[in-house]
Amino acid sequence: MALKNLPLGISTLSLLLESNCIYVDKTEYAFNLINTPGRFFLSRPRRFGKSLFVDTLKEIFEGNQKLFEGLYIYDKWDWTKKYPVIKFDFAEGILNSRKDLDEKIHEILFLNEKNLGVTTVNKSISGRFAEIIKGTREKYGERVVVLVDEYDKPILDNIGEMSIAKELRDGLKNVYSVLKSQDANLQFIFMTGVTKFSKVNLFSGLNQLVDITIDDQFSSICGYTDNDLEEYFSEHLSGSNPEEVRNWYNGYNWTGSESVYNPYDILLFLSKKFSFQNYWFETGSPTFLIELFRKNQYFLPDLENIEVFQRTLNSFDIDSLEPVTLLFQAGYLTIEKTFIDRGKLVYRLKIPNQEVRLALNDYFIEDYIGSSIGLKSRQDDMYNALSTGNIASFEQHIRTLFAGIPWRNFTNNKLADFEGFYASVLYAFFASLNARIIPEDITNHGQADMTILLDNHIYVMEIKVVDHLPEGNNQALHQIIQRNYAEKYRNREGVSVHEVGLVFNKTQRNLVQADFLTTP
Repeated sequence: MALKNLPLGISTLSLLLESNCIYVDKTEYAFNLINTPGRFFLSRPRRFGKSLFVDTLKEIFEGNQKLFEGLYIYDKWDWTKKYPVIKFDFAEGILNSRKDLDEKIHEILFLNEKNLGVTTVNKSISGRFAEIIKGTREKYGERVVVLVDEYDKPILDNIGEMSIAKELRDGLKNVYSVLKSQDANLQFIFMTGVTKFSKVNLFSGLNQLVDITIDDQFSSICGYTDNDLEEYFSEHLSGSNPEEVRNWYNGYNWTGSESVYNPYDILLFLSKKFSFQNYWFETGSPTFLIELFRKNQYFLPDLENIEVFQRTLNSFDIDSLEPVTLLFQAGYLTIEKTFIDRGKLVYRLKIPNQEVRLALNDYFIEDYIGSSIGLKSRQDDMYNALSTGNIASFEQHIRTLFAGIPWRNFTNNKLADFEGFYASVLYAFFASLNARIIPEDITNHGQADMTILLDNHIYVMEIKVVDHLPEGNNQALHQIIQRNYAEKYRNREGVSVHEVGLVFNKTQRNLVQADFLTTP
C-alpha cells in the first residue's frame, strides 16, 4: 500500500483530504471547544498549524460531515445544526500602512458578503462588519461564527517601525471592537495569532475572550506529539533516529503533559530524507528581537534560566515591549515547568530544542560581528580548540572573535564597560557550537560566570572587565581558585578540568589577560 502524502504547505482541510495527505486528527480539541457557545483566543508560533485548525472549525460549523468520516468528531457532533461563518485571514501579503490595512479589511468584508449572500450600505469598516453580522443572523436564523486567523500579522510585519505598528493596531480595532457590540448575534469566536496584545489597546472591551494559549487541556491543539508521530508517520520515519529527531524538533510545551514537535519541521525533515536543518527557524528572522536585546543590554546567559510570573507571558503592549514575552510567544522559548512561589504562579522557560538553540545563537553572533561570512570556520576552529583542550588556540580564537566586532556597535552606548556584554558574546558563540553551557554556575562557595562542557573537557570561567591594562596576577583566575569553583567537577575519569580567568579591557574592547589552570 502506498504511503499517504505529506501535507506540506496545505492549510485547507478539504484539499488535504482530497490529496490523500496525512491528517493528524485534532477534532477532539475542536469538539471540546465548540460544544457550547464561546469566545476563544489561541497564540502559537508561526507555521504551527493554526490555519489548518481554523479551517477545520469552519468545515465543522458549516456542517460538512463527509470530510470527517473516521475522525473523532464524526459521530459526536450534531451535523443537522449548521452555522454561518465569517472568516478573516490576514496571513496573505504585507501591509505597510493604515490605508493598505483598511483596503484589505474591506476586501475581506466583501468576500464574506459574497459568500453569505448579504449586502451592506455602511461605508465604515465597523459599520459594515456589524451590518454583515446582523444581516447574516437574520438571513440564516442562526447565530454567527467568527473565525480570525493571524489577527496580529499586520502589526508584527511592522513591529520594527513603531509608528506604523500603532497605526495598524488602531485600524484593527475597527474590526475587533465590533465583536463586543454584536455579542447577542454571535455563536462562537476563535482568534489565532503569534502574539497576544493587551486587551485594553487592541480588543477594546472584548473581555470575554478566553485565552487558551497556556492551558493543559489545549497544550497539544497544534503541533505533533510523540504519539502522533507513531500513529500517523511511523512508516515515513522508518530508519530515522527517534531520539535525534526529538532533540532537534520537539520540546514545545504550553503546560501540557506531553511536549510537541513543530509540524513544519517534521514535514520538511521527512521530505528532505532525514536531513537535519533549521527548517522552521529560517521561515522568519528574529532581527527585531535581536535589536531589542541589544538596545536593552539583555544578558544572554539568562536565556538558560528564566523564571517569570504569569503576567509576563500573558500579553504585551507595543508601547512597552518585553523581549522575553516576544521570545516566548514567537516560539524561541517555551515552558519547562510551572510552580508556586510565595503564592504566585511562576513559569520556568527554556529554549525548546537544538534547532532553535543553534540557529538563534548563530543570529546573535552574526549580529555581534556584523556578518555571517567566515562564521562557520570560526565556529569550527573554536570547537576543535575546546574539544581537544588546546588552550593556546582557545585564547587566540576569543581574541579574534572580539576583534571582529565592529566599533559602530559601541556608538552611543557603554556596552564595553560591562561584564554582561562579554559574557553574552561568549555564551552565544559557545551555544552556537552546541556545547553544554551552565551560566552562573552555582557552587557552595559562590558562582562561576560560566561553565562549558564539551566532549571530555570542562571549562570553568570567570570574566572581569577593567579600565586599565592589568598588572600582576589574573584576578579572574584568582577568584576561581580562591573560591574553588571547579571542585565539583574534579576526579571525573577521563575528563580534564580547565579553570579559565578572562580579563577584558574597556578601551580595547578585547581580551587583555587570559590564564588557565588545567587538572587532568
